[in-house]
Amino acid sequence: MQTMCAERACREVPMDTQQEFQQFYQENLGLIYRYVYNQVSNREEAEDLTSQIFLKVVSSIDQERSWLSMQKWLYLIARSTIADYWRARYRLPKSSLDAMLEAGWEGPAEVEATATSNRAEEQVERILQALPEKYREVLKCRFLLKLSVKATALQMGATEANVKVLQFRALKRAADLEQVVIEQEHRAL
Repeated sequence: MQTMCAERACREVPMDTQQEFQQFYQENLGLIYRYVYNQVSNREEAEDLTSQIFLKVVSSIDQERSWLSMQKWLYLIARSTIADYWRARYRLPKSSLDAMLEAGWEGPAEVEATATSNRAEEQVERILQALPEKYREVLKCRFLLKLSVKATALQMGATEANVKVLQFRALKRAADLEQVVIEQEHRAL
């Protein structure tokens, strides 16, 4: 595909500069391809974008530019072409809330979330009540009050190592009690 683009590009450049453009194309093709591939990480996309870049160069080539200026210009075109590629790829369709409501969307279902949240809070409370006092206290300090291990140790009058052991045992016991609480709820229903 790239050689086809090169041939097409050479036909569009005036004959007196055709040789120069071919040399410019051959010297920069690999550099531009690697640059584009580095940006998109896809061989096919990189090939297509490289072809697009050189077609843009051919369509607006300035014969008065120096070789270095042409190369800088080529990279500018490459950078803007890659930016256009990413913009098009990640452009998301936007819709207003009014349009969604007109289409039949009823809005967020807050009632279900609240009911689920209340049930989860009730389960946590039952599990905490079923735990021994020390376990309950360590879990409340660590997770509800968000205290550090050191602060929890000071609060409970224990060592940091003891707090870590109590937390581990409390979590293990709470996990076991969770199954019991769930089974009790199902029996009650």
